[in-house]
Amino acid sequence: MNKQISGVLKMNFHNLLKSPGLIILDGAIGTELDKLGNYTRCENNLTNPENVTHVHRDYINAGSTAIITNTLTMNRIFIETHKLNIDITRVNLAGAKIAREATGNNGYVLGNLSATGQMLEPYGNYTEEQFIKAYTEQANLLNEGGVDGFIIETMFDLREAVCALKACKKVSDKPVLVSIAYKTESDGGRTMMGNTAIECVRSFADEGADAIGANCGEIDPFQMAEIIKIYAGTTKLPIFAEPNAGRPKLVNGETVFDMNPLEFSDGLIKCMEAGAKLLGGCCGATPDHIRAFSKRI
Repeated sequence: MNKQISGVLKMNFHNLLKSPGLIILDGAIGTELDKLGNYTRCENNLTNPENVTHVHRDYINAGSTAIITNTLTMNRIFIETHKLNIDITRVNLAGAKIAREATGNNGYVLGNLSATGQMLEPYGNYTEEQFIKAYTEQANLLNEGGVDGFIIETMFDLREAVCALKACKKVSDKPVLVSIAYKTESDGGRTMMGNTAIECVRSFADEGADAIGANCGEIDPFQMAEIIKIYAGTTKLPIFAEPNAGRPKLVNGETVFDMNPLEFSDGLIKCMEAGAKLLGGCCGATPDHIRAFSKRI
């Protein structure tokens, strides 16, 4: 059902997904915090919350309908295996609260979950049950923090993405958007683990995803449009695209993404034409990139 806030009827995210028209997502958060000198990424929810708010509001002012919490890898497995001195409860609750306050009454907040940084058996030492437990804990915290839905993104392993999806579905009936990263758009689209785009779509749909997308990876926005075409021919679920601002390049030992906002918006237009309803950006995509697309449409 929709929610009455300060006299304004706010559509819930389930209904927003079903409504006509586009939904504009945000772009990269971590690199925007880096520009402010805050290189600890998600820890900034606790140490520099005002800068996280600043980044969120930059995206809202650029035209984002929904913003994504600064909680990317804040699951217990990632935090513990990377020996991060971060309290999982505080960082996720703070991430949801900051985003919620930044949007005001009318914006939407999606709780962000991503990779554990570890591998499932037989390639690694973790079971699906352990992954699901870790993601359930994080999803519970984000839900408690008041998100409108969940977004699982920057996933390179289909099995891990499904674990996160199952966890979110256990926690709440709020919408769950799930995305995978592609290494190439050719040969039916291929992930790092060799899964095709059709395999990913069908697996996510079978597990109850409310929207299915692609983000990050080694492809540019125009190549991602080819993945979106495959999605659109495979599912009736809403589709989302969050490409990087170009393909990653190594310059002086540093990975850079150098596609300018106008060219990026051209690529997002192609993703839109291919069938994407929700559009945003990933690595290298700034508020200027989102603004360029917002103005175009």
